[in-house]
Amino acid sequence: MIPSARIAGAIEVLADIEVKRRPAADALKEWGQMHRFAGSGDRAAIAGLVYDALRRRASAAYVMGESTPRAVMLGMLRLERGLDVDAIAALCDGSRFAPAPLSDDERGKIATANLDKAPPHVAGDYPEWLDPSFAAVFGELRAEEGAALAARAPLDLRVNLIKADRDRASGELGEYNPEQTGWSPWGLRISVPPDAKSPAIQADPAFIKGHVEIQDEGSQLAALFSGAQPGEQVVDLCAGAGGKTLALAAMMENSGQLYATDTDKRRLAPIHARLERAGVRNVQVRTPRGAAEVLDDLFGKIDLVLIDAPCTGTGSWRRNPDAKWRLRPGALEQRRKDQVAALDRAVQLLKPGGRIAYVTCSVLDEENGEQIRNFLARCPAFSVEKPEQVASALGERAFLFCKTALLTETGLLMTPRRTGTDGFFVSMLRRG
Repeated sequence: MIPSARIAGAIEVLADIEVKRRPAADALKEWGQMHRFAGSGDRAAIAGLVYDALRRRASAAYVMGESTPRAVMLGMLRLERGLDVDAIAALCDGSRFAPAPLSDDERGKIATANLDKAPPHVAGDYPEWLDPSFAAVFGELRAEEGAALAARAPLDLRVNLIKADRDRASGELGEYNPEQTGWSPWGLRISVPPDAKSPAIQADPAFIKGHVEIQDEGSQLAALFSGAQPGEQVVDLCAGAGGKTLALAAMMENSGQLYATDTDKRRLAPIHARLERAGVRNVQVRTPRGAAEVLDDLFGKIDLVLIDAPCTGTGSWRRNPDAKWRLRPGALEQRRKDQVAALDRAVQLLKPGGRIAYVTCSVLDEENGEQIRNFLARCPAFSVEKPEQVASALGERAFLFCKTALLTETGLLMTPRRTGTDGFFVSMLRRG
């Protein structure tokens, strides 16, 4: 497909997303099934265009003066891809398979595109109803933080220290030119150009042999900051597919006991194959069965409970740009209830002196600091470890990290703008 045909295809997909109000991945899959002539490179390029348009939906609509799929695509090409009016006009020339030619009005708006006077939620490309929440956390910098959350994310890998080290894994993945992550001692980062296909990491021998796992650097750091130690009794309370479970097992050097569970057994389904591939031997998977408590035999016995709490996912918008436009206030309220339930469940498991590592991939105080303040009011026997102490797990990099991340009395917050990671909040709570 020629570039102009790819743009026309991307506009079709955006229109489908708008009409059917469904995830971008579903719309892209259906488009590919209906256009079998499109090769894998074409589908990757169209997906890149669609996701970039969703990342910049608010700002693109603002500069174009309307929010139609075509207007959003044209605005994105100017703001995100950096194309000038002539370059965009050459792609939209009305020829076969190409979008219709630019109108004089579209030409004028593309030529004068500017966000200098745009409100923060537009310049930052996030839903307007979240502006008070962003302002509470980031103040005058909320537009910049939002724009960083709207940027493309790199591909991060965690080296599995049970089977390999970072130098060995980097050599095995040499064709992708991986670089060491700036903070995580286990991380490798691969940059992916906008129109390129994602690297086939899951088909690479290094992945198949369990030497690496796909995991954002911020998620790696959240596991590291939990302070899990060899020989401890640890529960991963919201384990899901097991990303942090695997990281904890490596930290524990396959000793002690790690219990992985989740309220939804469907989310646990992939964990068994991942544990086997990674060579993990100290994990018990506790699959929920009806209303029965599958951890009741562990009450009062656990050193550390990791809560990778269900949340709005605002910190992962770089990877799921369509999710932010589907987020509603009701979903935030439900997630907050889920978080309270997880924290209260963790208290039952801990022995005296035990710790809770409370983690979200959210940047909203309602899910982060406010939850911790409310928890401390309910459970005064707990205290919050100082963020500087938590970050000391980074060794010599801890000082710079503390200057970079957002530290408060309730925990630490990583963001794409500050730390170059997804948005993650970590709070360490210790029982007296």
